[in-house]
Amino acid sequence: MAAEKRVFTLSQVAQHKSKKDCWFVINGRVLNVTKFLEEHPGGEEVLLESAGRDATKYFEDIGHSKAAKNLLLKYQVGVLQGCKIQDDADKDEAPINFKDSKKGEMSAFVIKDDATPKHAALLEVFVPLLAAGSYFGYTYLTQA
Repeated sequence: MAAEKRVFTLSQVAQHKSKKDCWFVINGRVLNVTKFLEEHPGGEEVLLESAGRDATKYFEDIGHSKAAKNLLLKYQVGVLQGCKIQDDADKDEAPINFKDSKKGEMSAFVIKDDATPKHAALLEVFVPLLAAGSYFGYTYLTQA
């Protein structure tokens, strides 16, 4: 795998953004997809829009199949400088590790598991209902 040993900067990848020379980055892997343009099921325009830059977000947002993810290795010509690629054995869930991450930037929305016990959640609903019912019951009984 000599392709994995070649290291490119994003500015070097940016020089390859034409129909005759189309490169981009997905998960830290630098890909030359020039020969794949006509074969891409979504059309070559989709690939050309991301040419010369990091297309990881677009690739992941589409939800590509495992076969499509395996094609990344076929078209890989190197790695992006500053990225570490995990072993191919872990490629199914292989996010990259950036050495210099942008700390102020949110990369994804995270839904956290709520640690509140279920009985506490029930109390949050029924206590206000009980209070409202008591108030209306008291006002109804005192009017008579």
